[in-house]
Amino acid sequence: MAASPTVSFEIFPAKTPRGDAALDTALEQLATLNPAFLSVTYGADGSGQERTLRLVERLIAQNMPLAAHLTCVGATRDEVDALARTWRHMGIRRIVALRGDMPGGDKWQPHDGGYQRASELVAGLSRVADFDIAVAAYPEAHPDSPSPQADLDNLRAKQDAGAGTAITQYCFDTDTILRFRDRAAAAGITIPIVPGIMPVVNFASIVTFSARCGAGIPDWLASQFEGLEDDPETAAMVAASVASEQCRTLIDEGFDGFHFYTLNKAPLSYAICRYLGINPSVAKAA
Repeated sequence: MAASPTVSFEIFPAKTPRGDAALDTALEQLATLNPAFLSVTYGADGSGQERTLRLVERLIAQNMPLAAHLTCVGATRDEVDALARTWRHMGIRRIVALRGDMPGGDKWQPHDGGYQRASELVAGLSRVADFDIAVAAYPEAHPDSPSPQADLDNLRAKQDAGAGTAITQYCFDTDTILRFRDRAAAAGITIPIVPGIMPVVNFASIVTFSARCGAGIPDWLASQFEGLEDDPETAAMVAASVASEQCRTLIDEGFDGFHFYTLNKAPLSYAICRYLGINPSVAKAA
């Protein structure tokens, strides 16, 4: 490859001291890859917000490049705008703006006086400050979307409201990602589309989570992990190979950046990045 891709990583605030220790270990390894940013997820409940704030403060103190998540869930427009101003005051320039999901998996219900959808949130954030705003895109369509075209129309609305980048939901079928890119271009979507990559840390958990978020599990992928429930080392090698091959194919198709959903575990994402030519020694010297 002529140049290694740009990478970013999603992390979330830990809920326990043990989780904090694991996150510290992950961050230490991921930081050596010189990521464009770390995106920090945002909980709709009060405790989730407090954990997010503490993690953001900690990472800022460590001079880590950040993107803070904001959602429409559980808050009025004024409350969301106030938090955005807080992020800005703390030095955060990147925001990942999402509609968000209801706690407990309940059906989406807009908050009284809140932003009704992600495009409204993007427009509101654009009024608060000159943020670099990323939004979600769905190669397989969002579970709540009435049709793939409606999903594209929604992404176009987010672009028109001020979004500068779209990060996709993970999708294991690379051809589906490529078809989505082409359909997005035909729909007038011109902002960069960054594929979201989900290294398979635990296949059974991915199957459960994918059923909730609308991501498909191809038969070929299931067969790759069949019989590896008690063989985590082989499963990890398979997971790294699957994701690395997908990234390489996407690079050949013109993509130059990836966003990894790490689940606060660094080894697989680190291994994939090394395969893609991201060398920590070079990153440190950059």
